[in-house]
Amino acid sequence: MSDYLFSGILLLSAIAFGWLLYIFTSILLNRWLRFISLKGFKIRLELLKYPLRFLIPVLCIATMLPLSRLPGKAVLFISHLINIALIAFFSWVIIKIIYILRDAGLEHYNINVKDNARARGMHTQIRLIANIITTIVVVFTVAFILMTFPEVKQIGVTILASAGIIGIVIGFAAQKTLGNLIAGIQIAIAQPIRLDDVVIVENEWGKIEEITLTYVVVRIWDLRSLIVPIGYFLEKPFQNWTRSSADLLGTVEIYADYAISVKEIRKELTNILKNSSLWDKKVDVLQVTNMNEKVVELRALMSAADSSALWDLRCEVREKLLEFLQEHLPKCLPRTRIEMQK
Repeated sequence: MSDYLFSGILLLSAIAFGWLLYIFTSILLNRWLRFISLKGFKIRLELLKYPLRFLIPVLCIATMLPLSRLPGKAVLFISHLINIALIAFFSWVIIKIIYILRDAGLEHYNINVKDNARARGMHTQIRLIANIITTIVVVFTVAFILMTFPEVKQIGVTILASAGIIGIVIGFAAQKTLGNLIAGIQIAIAQPIRLDDVVIVENEWGKIEEITLTYVVVRIWDLRSLIVPIGYFLEKPFQNWTRSSADLLGTVEIYADYAISVKEIRKELTNILKNSSLWDKKVDVLQVTNMNEKVVELRALMSAADSSALWDLRCEVREKLLEFLQEHLPKCLPRTRIEMQK
């Protein structure tokens, strides 16, 4: 048997054995190790089968290659390709583990509840940290692959050491990107914004829909998307209505004649709130906040679990108070008096 035929059969056998080993691992992950539960976190191990589909056969080829009878140059060439593949596939495994841990954390903290301030904070931190670590893994992967080529080995070393002329040039060219990356780290730690926060940015009301390493997507009330650089939230003032908690206070102003009975309006406000499913039963206040030569200003203060419920509650209270004034106190609606003397 010739050396080439023997080497071919050996490498094909290694590939076949690798695929059989992958199939066994895949069955193991699908049936018995689909996920593990660790302190309430559900870790889905079956997602590792995708990078293992390629990593296991390559490992088998790398193990059998020294036993082959190929010429030295061919062995060096194949070894080089295997080294690159191993670096890439091991990095894929690491990135997949990062995503598995990220998804476990996101699933543990449910964001689809009314009082979701802590969950939104954890979602923001987990997503940003996962993106940052993934970026670092990709940079190291590229550096290690470059180091396998003698001609460009120094570039790989430069990337890892973050030194040299290339690093300086890239640093100057990517000042804004690096600034946004640092801003992303600051936001992940300090959390001036979190996913699903209600904010007013550039005079637009909306919710934080997505936070990436370079920009933030704000979903505006009319379903438009406002794309804002992530550094904006560290450099410019903005309003965050749900910074400490999701529940909010809202007001409704009423302008009425001086003949108005504040006690009746206060009683009716309480009645409206008690019969509304939008009220969270925390705040129910009516105050006389201003008077001028024509009208009295009454301000109704109420609370709701979140911004959407508060908006609907304010509209409901405004409409029902107007109906109450029209039906029961029509003489107390704003009016202009003219006194005529004989």
